[in-house]
Parts: sequence; structure tokens; C-alpha cells
Amino acid sequence: MAGDTMKKPAARLALILLGGTMLAGIPAPVLAQDTAQPAAQAQLPQPLQQQDIIQSITVVGAERLEAQTILSYIRLRVGQPYTQADADQALKDLAATELFSNFSVRNDGGNVVVDVVENPVINRIILEGNKRLKDEKIVPEIKLAPRQIFTRSKVRADVARIIELYKRQGRFAASVEPKMVQLSQNRVDIVFEINEGPKSKVRQINIIGNDQFSDGKLRGEMVTKQARLTTFLSSGTSYDPDRLAFDQQKLRQFYLTEGYADFRVVSAVAELTPDKRDFIITYVVEEGERYKFGKVAVDSQLRDFDSEGMTSNLPMKDGDWYNAKSVEDTVEQLSELAGTFGYAFADVAPNFNRNKEDLTMDVTFVLREAPRVYVERLDVNGNTLTQDKVIRREFRLSEGDAFNSLQVKRSANRIKSLGFFQENFEVVQKPGSEPDRIILEANVEEQATGELQLSAGFSSIENFILAASIRQRNFRGRGQTVGASVNYSRYSRSFNLSFSEPYVFDRNISAGVDIYRRDQNSFNYLNNSRNTTFKQATTGASLRLGVPLTEYMSLVGSYTFNYDQISLNENQFFADLDGDGIRTCEPLIAGRYLCEALGNRTSSILGATLTYDATDSRYRPTRGRSASVSAEYAGLGGSVNYLRVRGKAAQYYNIFNGFIFSLTAEGGYIKGLNGDDVRLNDRFFLGEPQIRGFDIRGVGPRVLRRQIIDDGEGNPVVVTDRKQVSDDALGGNIYYLGRAELEIPLGSGASELGLRPSVYMDVGALFDVRAPQLQQSPFPGGISIQSRNADGELLYTIPGTTPVVTTTLPNDGMGNAYTPILTQIAGPFEEVFLGDSSAPRITIGVGVNWNSPFGPFRIDFAHALKKQPGDDTKRFSFNVGTQF
Repeated sequence: MAGDTMKKPAARLALILLGGTMLAGIPAPVLAQDTAQPAAQAQLPQPLQQQDIIQSITVVGAERLEAQTILSYIRLRVGQPYTQADADQALKDLAATELFSNFSVRNDGGNVVVDVVENPVINRIILEGNKRLKDEKIVPEIKLAPRQIFTRSKVRADVARIIELYKRQGRFAASVEPKMVQLSQNRVDIVFEINEGPKSKVRQINIIGNDQFSDGKLRGEMVTKQARLTTFLSSGTSYDPDRLAFDQQKLRQFYLTEGYADFRVVSAVAELTPDKRDFIITYVVEEGERYKFGKVAVDSQLRDFDSEGMTSNLPMKDGDWYNAKSVEDTVEQLSELAGTFGYAFADVAPNFNRNKEDLTMDVTFVLREAPRVYVERLDVNGNTLTQDKVIRREFRLSEGDAFNSLQVKRSANRIKSLGFFQENFEVVQKPGSEPDRIILEANVEEQATGELQLSAGFSSIENFILAASIRQRNFRGRGQTVGASVNYSRYSRSFNLSFSEPYVFDRNISAGVDIYRRDQNSFNYLNNSRNTTFKQATTGASLRLGVPLTEYMSLVGSYTFNYDQISLNENQFFADLDGDGIRTCEPLIAGRYLCEALGNRTSSILGATLTYDATDSRYRPTRGRSASVSAEYAGLGGSVNYLRVRGKAAQYYNIFNGFIFSLTAEGGYIKGLNGDDVRLNDRFFLGEPQIRGFDIRGVGPRVLRRQIIDDGEGNPVVVTDRKQVSDDALGGNIYYLGRAELEIPLGSGASELGLRPSVYMDVGALFDVRAPQLQQSPFPGGISIQSRNADGELLYTIPGTTPVVTTTLPNDGMGNAYTPILTQIAGPFEEVFLGDSSAPRITIGVGVNWNSPFGPFRIDFAHALKKQPGDDTKRFSFNVGTQF
């Protein structure tokens, strides 16, 4: 009975296990169980263990990817047990690849099937609606690209990136809608539909807590501006988080310069309006109390400095309003002063003691003890073309010299003035091998020193003007200058070859030579047509030799030899009025001043120029001053005798954080020697480009020949239209010229483009010339009085009313004067002499220098505020060039 009792529970357990196996859906043969088997054997699920083993793995739906590649992304392997956890992990692994738009894993009797739908391949990326930001600005910033696999995460990231780009442009209302266009072969076009929206402006700047200064005053100190009609051209009206932080610093600097040492910005909040068009910025400030300077002193621990003497020379005094900018400037000045005595590492630290009871600020400038420093080594780095000696010879310090900060600064300015390297060049100071040693490094970045300049302009006189020049300012890396230039217009041609060596035989002596040829056809207008008056051809050469006198002053001597040929068109300006068969220059037609200038002459000129230059750069000075005086004596041989003197001075100021203000003045005087009058081609001429707002040779003495025409009723009328009046510039013996110009800094974007606008005012005059004998030709039907010299040569004619016939007048053999012949040759006209006035001509204008991709570009618009009768004005000019 006991055995039966034990068999029944065992049989019942076997039935339960078999039923569980069948419910689990795992087919297995039902085997007869011996009820007498031990319970441990009945509990082993042998059929279940065989079904959980992976027999095979099949990939379905793959098109571009290999099956083995897809299987490498998951952890399921043949022969391993299959569990739901493993299947879930496989799904996560497939999702992480972002290669599939749909995927699943299923188990079919040990045969695992991985079913995938691959993401499409991107065919094109299309941007629509972007006008403010072009494709070339957006495409490099996004991740999606043609022939890549499409993924939604990359699309979301690219949408966010495009919106961020527009936010940087101040367009916070911009939105991007991505769309997918399905193509054949599982390809898609991705279209980003962009709504740029308006530029988000700063509608209002609110300031809370300011009692001492008005909102308008504080807004004026900020870079960010409120959007108003008066600021529509300003770039500061758009919102920029970086600019917001900078404005907080500007506010603090302003208050500190006004004595409010406890000032602080409590908060600065920028709120975007609901329509995302504008920002409202609110500053909360605490001004605090206003302080005055208390005890101000210098505590020098350097043996070469007297503390009491330096204290007496401090710019701030006890009782002055506290000014943090003055403290910073004093620290810088004391550091430079210590550097001039060889203390390169002098530490100047201002110690402050704030007295809140009496609202004073004690300041003690402590010059801590430091060793005197000597130059251990001069290093030159970064020069690939320029030879080391070209840079080293500009150093004002040598190895072993005592350190001097002024000499270091001067060295940097001289190297920068070479024009071979970057504009922001500085000499770097580094500690040497010992505490009293310093290393000076010139880390240069070479820039283009070859210049190919192409200039073009339009003149009401010369029409289109072209000029080309090529110059290498660092020939063979030796600092030599080689150049050639050609100028061409309808009435002038010239070429010039030049060479200069700044250090002859490595000595501080400069030398140069110029060889040139200049052909110029002067002209005037007559009957609205240009007519050549005289032709001048000058062939010559010039030699130069310069030596330095001091660090900032040099003397240059020169010798020039010119051969001048001046001629007139004989068919136009020569006549045989005496009837002797000899055609000569006729003053009635050409003008006496032209007839006197005819001929071939040689000029042997000895010159000297004294130059002073203390600017920070010879090519683009921003601070400092320069001056020069030159004298030329013509008469050392040759057929011309004169003395010519010129002077020029300039001062440059760097003001208002990047504004560069310059003042320039120059003048000249020429005097004929040995009783000779100054020739036409040796006089000064003034106009473009010396004084903007006037045409070439547009300022100064000139003769205008006005036609006399019939008004249709037999009455004479003088033509005054400037385009129909012949204009002959005579030049002058004296001139002066002044210029005031302010270069305006722009934002970082414009600076990177090389834009440098400026406003200017030019003042000048040209005068002092012998008044010419004016000519007149009578109106047809009128009677003229003619004046002749003892040789019977015609001097001039003037209209009259009484017939005059003398034996000195040519006649037709019957006592009738040949006045009609003169009238036919010259045409009825009158001449007037204008412009010989020392009264200033004044012009104002705006100009822009642009370092364009195709070279330096200059454009000017000028307006003449004050001129004299006869002056020829011009409003617009430009020129362009390139560098290599």
C-alpha cells in the first residue's frame, strides 16, 4: 500500500510537467514515464532546453548592407540560448545604428529571423527660402550630405544648427521645416524649408537703479543701441549675448572713471517679445557712493627711482574725483618708465585702501624690486623669404645690451614699417636662462610684398585714365625695392623704372636710381571738342643717396638730369601773317605763354631732403609725427635756372578706440634765377589727387578762351559753358595744402573685409604766376586795333570801332588790313585770366579704403565748399590694385 501511495504523486507530477510543456508551445514527443522514476529525473525539462538554442540567424530586407554587417551589430549568435532579454537588446543595438527605418527580431523554432527596412540614401540637400544666409554659409554647418544614410537624429540636429545660425544673425524668429521627397531605389531628397523671419532688434533698453546719470547717458556708453530711425544704419541694434556682457563691462568702466568704486550690475536680462521680433533688455544697477582720491603715493623698491619725486609727478592729486582709468594709465606709464632703465620685469601694483567714512580712496603704486635685465638673445622666427639680417638690422638693441622698453617698442615699429609683415606685429619678451636675462623674439608672419596696381579713373578733361605698376618691396628677401610703372590716357603716357637699396654693402646708407620717360599732351576745349595745345616729352634719370642723422632723422641727397622737349601742332598754332613764307607760333592762336615755352631744354638739378619720421608705420601710420623739407637747385649746368623749396608735416592720433585722426600740411615755392622766369612745366600744379573735389590741375591760375558767337540777329554773344571753353592751366610758383582726416573703425566683420572708411576736409591754393598777355579776335564785321612790335610782329588785337590802318600792318596791297584773315584763323573769341588767388579752396568728403579680394580699392566722394572762378571741380574718383 505504501508503494502505491508513493507512485500516485509521482505520476501526477509527470502529468503536470507534460501539460506545462504542451502549453508552452514547444512540440515534443510524449514519452511514457515510468511512475517509478525518481522525482529529480522527472523535473528536468529536456524538450525546453533544445528549443531555446539558436539554430540559425537569417537577415531579411537588406539591400545595400551585407547580412554579416548587420549581424555584427547585434549579440545573437548560433548555438547560444535565445531569450527575450537578448532579443530586446538586439532591437536596441539595431536602433543605435540609425541605419534602419523599421526592424524586428523573431524566433521560429530556433531559427531567428532579423527583418529590417533600411533607411534611404540622401540624393540631394535642398535649401529653400534662405536669402540672408546663402547656401555656402549653411551647407558646411550641417551634418547631412548627399550619398549619406538618412537619419532622423541628424535631421533634428541640422534643423537646430540652422536656427542657431540665424540667431547669430539676430533672427530669433527663424524657423525650419524639414521635408523628405521619396525617390526610386530607396533614395530621398531632403528639403529644408526656411522661414528667416525679421531681424530681432533691441526695442528698448531699461536701466533701473541709476540716480546720478540718465538712461540716455548710460545708453550712449553701450555698444548695443535701441532700434530707432536715427540708428537704422547701425549694426548695434541687433541682439547679441556677447555684446550684452560687453555692455556690462562698459557700464562698470564708465562708473569707475566717474568715481563710483562700488558700482555693480546686479542683473542683466534680455526678454524676447512673444512675436520674436524684438528684445527688451533690462539692467538693474547699484551705483554706490562717489569717491575721491585720498593719499596718492609711489613706493619704489627700485634703487634708481625716487619715491617722493615720482609721487609729485603723478597725474592724480588728493581731492580729485577717483578715476580707475587714470590709475590704469599710471601703472602702464610707470612700467614703461621702469623698462627704460632696464627693469623688464618690474612689477607695478596699485594698492587700494577704501575709506567709506570720508569716501576717499588711497592709492599706493608699489614698484617691487626686480633685477636689471640684459638682452641674452635676439630670435627671429617665421620668415621664409626675408633674410634674417633684414629684420635684425632694424633692432635698436643688440645681444648683451641693457634692456630698454622704449628701444623695444621702436624696434617693433621699425620692423612693422618695413611693410613685409603683419600689421599687429610685436616683439615678444621672454625670460632668459638667468633672472637678469631676457630673450627678444620677432615672430613674424610674412605677407605679400609684391604690388600689382591697376588704377582707373574718369576725368572730364582726360576721359578714361589707366595706370599700371608692378613693384616688389622685398626683392630676393633683401629688403630691396624694384619697380616699374606705366600710365596711359588719351593725352599722357609715361613709364618709370626704379631700384633702391636700403643698406648699401650692409651699411646704414641707402641708395636708389630712377629712369623715366613722360609724354604729356596738354589740351583745352573748343566748340565742345578737345584740342591738344602743347606736347611735352621729358626723358631723365635720378640718383639718390641717403644717410641717417639720428634715430628718427635722415638726409637724402639727389641728382636729376632731364631733357625736355616742348612743341605745338604747327598746322593748328603756326601761321604766316607777315606774308614772308615763314610760319611761326602765333600768340593770337596759341597764346603768348605757350609760344614762349616752345623749345628743347636740359635741366641739371641738385637736391637735398631732410626727413623726420617718428610714426609707428611708414605705410599705414596710426600715431606719431613726420616732417620733411626739400630743396632743389637747377643750374648746375643745363639751360634752366631755378630754386624750388618744399615742406610737409603730418601728425597722427589714435583716439576713441580705433579712430585715427590725422593732420597734414605741405607747401612749396619756386623762384627763377638769373632773371629767368619759371617755365610752364616747372611750376606747381594742384588738383586730384592732392586736393580731392577738384579735377586734375583743377586749381590755380588758368586762361579761359571763350568763343564769341552770333545770337542769330548779328549780335555777339560770349559762350560761358565750361565744356565749350578752352581751359589752359598755367600752374603757380607758390602752393599750400592742408588735410584733416578721420578714419572710422567698423565692426569685426567689416574689419575682416579690410574696410576703412574716412571723412576728410582738404584746404589748399595755388597762385603767384606772371599774368599772361591776353588775346582777342574780333566778332565778324567788327574792326580791330592791332598792336605790333618794332619788327612788325603781331602782339595782340582788341575789338574797336575806329578803323586803324598803319604801315606796319599787313595789307592786301590796297591799304586794307588782313583782319578778316585773322578772324578766320582764330575765330572770334576773348580770353580771361582767372584763379591766381591765395584764397583757400575748401572741400569735404567721404572715402573708403577696401582691401578687396582683387586688391586695394579706394573710392572718394568730395564736394567743394569754397572755390575760385576758373577752378574745375570733380565729385567722384576711384582706383584699384592688387598684391602678390
